[in-house]
Amino acid sequence: MPLSPANVEYIFDYIEQLCGIALDDTKGYLIDARLTPLLKQHGVQSPVELIDKAKLATGESIRKSLVEAMTTRETFFFRDKSPFEALQFKALPELLDVKIREKSQKLRIWSAAASTGQEACSVGIILHEMIPDLHHWEIQILATDISDDALSKGRSGLYTKLEVERGLPVNYISKYFTLTKDGYRVVDPVHRMIRFQQLNLLAPFKFAQSFDIIFCRNVAIYFEKKVKVDLFRRLLPLMPSYGYLFVGASESLFDCGSEFKPLYHCKSTFYQPNASKAPNPLAGQNSVSIRPIAPDPPRSSAQSDLRSNALTPSNLAKSTHASAYSILNLPPKKVPQQKEMIE
Repeated sequence: MPLSPANVEYIFDYIEQLCGIALDDTKGYLIDARLTPLLKQHGVQSPVELIDKAKLATGESIRKSLVEAMTTRETFFFRDKSPFEALQFKALPELLDVKIREKSQKLRIWSAAASTGQEACSVGIILHEMIPDLHHWEIQILATDISDDALSKGRSGLYTKLEVERGLPVNYISKYFTLTKDGYRVVDPVHRMIRFQQLNLLAPFKFAQSFDIIFCRNVAIYFEKKVKVDLFRRLLPLMPSYGYLFVGASESLFDCGSEFKPLYHCKSTFYQPNASKAPNPLAGQNSVSIRPIAPDPPRSSAQSDLRSNALTPSNLAKSTHASAYSILNLPPKKVPQQKEMIE
């Protein structure tokens, strides 16, 4: 029996409260396609009853099922290419210059809608390509997503032949992946740089330190305008003035006014905080720390050459400046405090 417009709105309103995805009545087919399979699993007769049970304090498993069913996991290595070229040939070299001047060898990077981890791995590969003496650096790549299933795959570091060959050049495949009977596995020096953690982007952020680079790509397109603007503005305190924010090709920070300044390189638009408009980093934030990543163990000869193409310090100085849920039954629009993320 078809759902009434009021019931469709009721379901979609709860989905938006749960994970931010804004749907209208033209997307009603998604209820049949994605929610109907959950009815038998959770012992209910209709999508409306499913939502009713999800709102109960005992509905955690249903809420997780709804998130897994409604979120999109379209991702691949070096997606859209140009943002990663801008990272490699503009943002990262300039950021490394800042670190050299500050005599710092620490980098913190956040892949905020990491899905199954290809974006975070792509960033890790670029770091290996670009940074000499990488083993002397303290590198932290935090990969977060709302989907536990997606994160489980990312933690495994294992990808299919199709996933690896979609977007990766042959030399990167041979250099950064090992072929196994189950597929291609990301080599340990890259995978060890990444921490995977569940996070709802609607919840308050809790970080003790800022991030030098944030990738928040291809997720805000699913949000209402006011939710999208709120998300990007909440990223501002997490970045130093020299930090970089990368968003999706169809996403823009225009609605944030002058709080971000756009940068253009390699046919990509990315952003930095506008120092005169941005709030002080981490002002009023609750704290949570990320464990430093231990130095890599001794590598095999096949892995020890991962930095063979890295820029030398002298080359780096000359280069590229011209050319980087646990949601209970809450009133509408309220989101619970995010649990501490990383020990």
